[in-house]
Amino acid sequence: MEKYPPINVLGNALQPCSNTPRTGFFRDGHCNTCAEDHGSHTVCAIMTAEFLAFSAYVGNDLSTPAPQYGFPGLKPGDRWCLCASRFLQAHDEGCAPRIRLECTHRSAMDVVPYEILNNYAEDEIPD
Repeated sequence: MEKYPPINVLGNALQPCSNTPRTGFFRDGHCNTCAEDHGSHTVCAIMTAEFLAFSAYVGNDLSTPAPQYGFPGLKPGDRWCLCASRFLQAHDEGCAPRIRLECTHRSAMDVVPYEILNNYAEDEIPD
């Protein structure tokens, strides 16, 4: 699997999202992606209780540990590479979490417009 160039939505080098817990399609701590990443795990999101409840409600329980996969379960405050379509769905439902633009892969913009991503930026980034 060949990774796409590690460029963020700001046009700079992709920064790490989380190593504790280790996130990303490649479990390398970055929201890197490739052609095989059909979910586009590209949005570096900061978990909230509201988003975790929403994710479980729509069928992806991110809170419950799955030790067989080395997954500790997420809690509010953890950073995680979300699927771009799940982030957009959460936005549409009014419960999207804050994100880190410098850690969000530019491929996320294939699904989520930059304007929406920027509205959820943890730090204010100039246009």
